[in-house]
Amino acid sequence: MEKHTIRIETPFIRLDQMLKFCGMAETGGHAKEIVEEGVCLVNGSICLQRGKKLFPGDTLLVDDILIEVDGL
Repeated sequence: MEKHTIRIETPFIRLDQMLKFCGMAETGGHAKEIVEEGVCLVNGSICLQRGKKLFPGDTLLVDDILIEVDGL
């Protein structure tokens, strides 16, 4: 499993924005497709909301890539 820590400079980042920011999705439409497929786990639970807010301390697992959200 790949593990990455992504630092954000805002209070939160939406799931679809995170997918684009970390390079898992090329466009907003692609991010929407990824979320709708049900392969995004936010803090261990499947998330189908592309606008889900991710805060520092949250985790995102897509396929075999784990993203930890870090803040300032």
